Amino acid sequence: MATGLTRGLADIDWSAPWLADWRAVGEPLARLIHNGMPQHEALNTCAIAPVRFVPQAALPTDQAYEAFIFGSQCVPTREGLHDFFNALCWMHYPLSKQRLNALHDQAIALAGVGSVRGSLRDAATVFDENAALLQAPDVLWQALSERRWQDAFVTMRPLWRQARWLTFGHAALEKLVQPYKSITLHIWRVPEGLGDMTDIDAWLAQDLQIDKLASKPFCPMPALGVPGWWPANEAHGFYEDGSVFRSVRLAAANP
Repeated sequence: MATGLTRGLADIDWSAPWLADWRAVGEPLARLIHNGMPQHEALNTCAIAPVRFVPQAALPTDQAYEAFIFGSQCVPTREGLHDFFNALCWMHYPLSKQRLNALHDQAIALAGVGSVRGSLRDAATVFDENAALLQAPDVLWQALSERRWQDAFVTMRPLWRQARWLTFGHAALEKLVQPYKSITLHIWRVPEGLGDMTDIDAWLAQDLQIDKLASKPFCPMPALGVPGWWPANEAHGFYEDGSVFRSVRLAAANP
């Protein structure tokens, strides 16, 4: 009988545009797990991550998750899509994941775990879970940051041919296995001109500075509004749904 995990893995559409940069590594690993290999063992067959993946039970009950990773270079991994995509992120953005982990560990060392993460750990978590990276012309980025959705997605639609998306957040990828219109990404701007994912990862690891992260310079954006990501967004009126594509005024009133 298939478990919830294997059903989830079977549901992944590896042809989805948000998985274009993950498919070559992710699809074979998903197949191993679907065929019965424990998830952490399957993930460790891919040698491109700077960490090893261990069962969740390896995490001591008295130690914080991020502190354990920083000290052991091992990532506790539960059976499921959430931690599966987290592992893929370690494989594709190793320097940036190490940077986020180091920031968490630093904050934990200074303030402990506590019931509230604090501004830095909160922002790092938002990034880790829901970020996407965007290279785009200035005018397109400006329209997105001002939530001028009709300008960004309709008037400027041809400019999206000059844009490049890279998914980062593993929670967002988990949600996108079963897509729905209101899934929101937190966009982090990447300079145009950077080349492959290795270059972007190196740049991002340097850009994830404490002051910048703590200011939460994210641009929230409904994922399925990206041209080419969802057939429905070709329809007239798709972006007029104010419950999803909210203006700055409505977003401020309903944070």
